[in-house]
Amino acid sequence: MKCSICNKKIEKTFLNKIKGAYIIKNSKRHAVCSECQKKYKDNISQKIE
Repeated sequence: MKCSICNKKIEKTFLNKIKGAYIIKNSKRHAVCSECQKKYKDNISQKIE
């Protein structure tokens, strides 16, 4: 799975959960990595393409 902002591969835990978060925009679920979460705290939804 890739980040919707930076297109880097998102790591997974041993239980197949991503190390990041899912952001819902326009009724679609987008995966965001933890680095982008830290970088764009307040305006993550604006950065998603």
